[in-house]
Formats: sequence, C-alpha cells, structure tokens
Amino acid sequence: MKMENQSTVSEFLLMGLPIWPGHQGVFFTLFLGMYLTTVLGNLLIILLIRLDPHLHTPMYFFLSHLAYSDVSFSSVTVPKMLMNMQTQDQSISYAGCIAQMYFFIFFTGLDDFLLASMAYDRYVAICHPLHYTTIMRKGLCTLLVTVSWILSSADALCYTLLLTQLFFCADNTIPHFFCDPGTLLKLSCSDTSLNELVIFTVGLAVITLPLICILISYGRIGATILRVPSTKGICKALSTCGSHLSVVSLYYGTIIGLYFFPSSSTSSDKDIVASVMYTVVTPLLNPFIYSLRNRDMKGALKKLFHKAAVLSQ
Repeated sequence: MKMENQSTVSEFLLMGLPIWPGHQGVFFTLFLGMYLTTVLGNLLIILLIRLDPHLHTPMYFFLSHLAYSDVSFSSVTVPKMLMNMQTQDQSISYAGCIAQMYFFIFFTGLDDFLLASMAYDRYVAICHPLHYTTIMRKGLCTLLVTVSWILSSADALCYTLLLTQLFFCADNTIPHFFCDPGTLLKLSCSDTSLNELVIFTVGLAVITLPLICILISYGRIGATILRVPSTKGICKALSTCGSHLSVVSLYYGTIIGLYFFPSSSTSSDKDIVASVMYTVVTPLLNPFIYSLRNRDMKGALKKLFHKAAVLSQ
C-alpha cells in the first residue's frame, strides 16, 4: 500500500471480553472484586515484608518485587477493561494504547526475570545451604533485581519504538480487552516483518531464557532432594520451593498455551480467556499461594493483626 493511502489512527476500539451485554454487570462486579483482591493482597505482602525483620531475606526481597510487579501488571489492563464495561465506551487513544502495550510487555518481562531469580535463590538454599548467606548477599540480590528491571525496560522500549513506526489504516478495532502487541501488528498496513522478527527473537528470549534457568534450578533441586535419605528432609525441601513452583507452573502454563500454541483466527475467544488467566487470575492467586502455604508469612500476618488490635484498644 502506498504511503499516500495510509493514515495514522487517533484511537482504537477495544472490543473487550466475549460476554453477552446482559451479563456485563455480573462480570464487572466479578472482575472488580478480583482486581481489588489482587491489589490489597499483593500490597499486604509488601507491607508484611517491610515491617517484619524476620522476612528481610533474599527470598522475600524478590517476593516483594514480584508482588509490586503483579499489582502493576494487573493495573495496566484491568482498570481500563472495567471502565469500558461500565461506560460502554470502547475507545482508547493511540498514545494510551502504545503506553498500555509498553507497560504490559515491561511487567511481563519483569515477572519472568524475577521468577528466574527466585528459582536461583531456592537452588542455592537447597543445594548449597552452608554457603547460602555468602552467595545470596545483598549486593547480588540488588544486582539481580536491577538487571531484571533494565532488561524488561529495554525489551519493552525496543518493541514499542518499532511499533510507533508503523501506519494503521481504517480498521482500528482490536478484538481484545487490551492493546495486545500481536493484535496491533495485524491491524497495521505497513511492513511488519521487522516487528515479527523482534517478537520471535527478543520476545522469545525473554520468555524462554528465564524458563530455562528455572528448569535447570529445579532440575538440580530435584537431584539434591533424591539424595536426601530422610522423608523429613524431602518434605522440608518441597515446602521451601512449593509456593514458587506453583506460581511458575500457573504463569508459564498459560503463556506457553497462548503464545506457543496459538488459536486460529476464528477462535480468538480462547486467546482472550488465556490472557485473562495470566493478566488477572495469576496476580490474584499469588498472594494466596505465598501466604497460605508459608509459615513465615502467616506468622508475620498474625503479628500485624496483634499490633493493630493493641493499638485500637
């Protein structure tokens, strides 16, 4: 298509979730409750880690950053979806769509790198317990988190800058509840071969490299557990990394199902449901997984409630 026949759109239309109009109120209430629970649950984790000195360890340092990332990740898409459901206004400005896509990619990558850092922490704790405090010193933990933020920002910035070079024609309807990067490429009337190459190389690396690190860490953890002669030792090791493994399985399971085994164009509803799983459900479940299965977190929560009860008297 020639340049003179191209035009840059000023806004996009988000079609939202594939639900009947009569059910909008029910789903609005449901997703509002899930979002508020996500925000409050993850902020509670950050508060507990901040206030309890017993939680000032590398594992909880990474967990506090993961909780912040989950709150932000959910806040990138859910509030706009709820506003669209309530006002029936499906429009989002071009700048707003680009910004939403940037932060979506950024916090997706940040989750990937933080989960890999947490897997390495569990590997050192189980496989090298005598050298744990020496290896997982404060400087290394800070470096891992800083590198995670920098790499995630670079990945999101690279893709966003490339997308801003594209032209969009008359069709500005996005069959999704947020500005999904892959869907935006399909709307463009420019040559998207470079963007697709970046998705295939950089995007694939951001997903698979942390996953490989996680699999290697848990492979070595599994080998160490099998060498433990006592059942008590095995149970202790499993309880140490069980919460993290649950989150990894839930998070990567939905991403792999969505991006590595994509649906056909006629069954995009399945992709939207999968997107809801890792943008809404996973951040919602993380506080419950880490709190209900963690003795330290439950102990810190009891202390917080006790202090609150004492102050209220």
